[in-house]
Amino acid sequence: MNPTLEINRVTTRARERVEKRVQPVGTGLVLAVADAAGLAAAALLATRAWLLVNPAAGTYYGIWSTAPLFLTAYAVLDLYPGVGLSPVEELRRLTAATSIVFLALAGAIFLHKDVASFSRGIFVMKWLLSAALVPLARAGARGLFARRQWWGVPILIFGAGRAAHLVIGALEQQPALGLKPVACLDDDEHLGGRGACSGVAIAGPLSAAPEIARAHRVRHALVAMPSLSAEQLLEVLERRAAVFPHVIIVPDLLGMASLWVTARDLGGVLGLELRQNLLLPLNRRLKRALDVALGAVFGVAALPVIGLAVVWIKCVSAGPAFYSQEREGEGGVPIRVRKLRTMYLDSDAMLREHLERNPAAREEWRQRFKLKDDPRILPGVGRLLRQSSLDELPQLWNVARGEMSLVGPRPFPFYHLDQFDNEFRRLRGQVAPGLTGLWQVAARSDGDLAVQQKLDTYYIRNWSLWLDVYILARTVKAVLARSGAY
Repeated sequence: MNPTLEINRVTTRARERVEKRVQPVGTGLVLAVADAAGLAAAALLATRAWLLVNPAAGTYYGIWSTAPLFLTAYAVLDLYPGVGLSPVEELRRLTAATSIVFLALAGAIFLHKDVASFSRGIFVMKWLLSAALVPLARAGARGLFARRQWWGVPILIFGAGRAAHLVIGALEQQPALGLKPVACLDDDEHLGGRGACSGVAIAGPLSAAPEIARAHRVRHALVAMPSLSAEQLLEVLERRAAVFPHVIIVPDLLGMASLWVTARDLGGVLGLELRQNLLLPLNRRLKRALDVALGAVFGVAALPVIGLAVVWIKCVSAGPAFYSQEREGEGGVPIRVRKLRTMYLDSDAMLREHLERNPAAREEWRQRFKLKDDPRILPGVGRLLRQSSLDELPQLWNVARGEMSLVGPRPFPFYHLDQFDNEFRRLRGQVAPGLTGLWQVAARSDGDLAVQQKLDTYYIRNWSLWLDVYILARTVKAVLARSGAY
């Protein structure tokens, strides 16, 4: 085939996908509007709330005059259009930028001649609310628009093999990342110009990439060809991908930590630093401090809920309102975990009888150790407590004792743990079990053993205080939505 005709055909196909699917400017504009809305809501709520407490306080709003400062700080940290960032990294950058601007404003207020007219209470409350509401507004915007065709930026995939399949699948499962594959390129003559890779057209050879980038303003490329040698990879980067301002390379490191990886220049040699956050004593202390502080607040708030649940359980079923079971804690040390009772007292016998009669239920139990239609659940109160996860509230006592953490892998029963291999159980033993965890907010009861192992492994290898904060925020949504819980 004539090379010129081939490139024209490839670029025409890519242009059609780019023009129909993505508008990077619109994505950045939507996020900027969401950020401004979060800042405005924080300013108004802080002022109203503080004036209720202290009507004599000053009336400093700082709402419209300071908003451009925050948006500028967000832009400096590459939060517009904000694509390709994990939710945890986005939360970290937003919090850092918001805090930097507030610290700068605090310095300006201190130097102001009429300091008395500014309310410190409103200022601090606005700071705290902005740190919470801006990420929340962004999450809302992504939830509304991330699946729209125009959301995100176009990205060209180099390669059409297994790595490309995995990457495209991951991007499609997480549209909020905003990276929209528009075409795959591969020099394999059996693939070029024909077929598709996970639904994305394989449009031609790698040589077409520069023309596509220049003609249709595709500024992002992803090289998913881990089998290339160092020399071959350099050739692809210098001859084919050099025109892309943003190039992502997927290395052959599947299963390794992916958060908090830092590139290091070792005298001209590229190195990747993996921070082992779990080995840093300061991080352990910060995690424990978060458990103590938030655990105390949640514990006080949970007392009336637990009290009402106890009364309801007693009305439905005779016997104790609490259920306790021995589980495996950090380092393999046994701990006793308490829950609000959601099942009949003879639940074990009921389960055996039910599984003997129902082969489909036996298979469901084998895969998940949970049943959607579980005959053991108490009517009314049992289903409500399990779907809302409120039956776990007594475990706040385990958190207070230091046996558990607010966030971590769930403390599964021993019959559940026995289904995992020894290496994974050793990995789980590195952290304290959690009241909530990544599995709860990402899959909950919908995830089988493989999903549980994948998500728990990801959490442990990528642990950070930011990841804990993100999971706690997602827990609220998961509990309110009651999705995947039974």
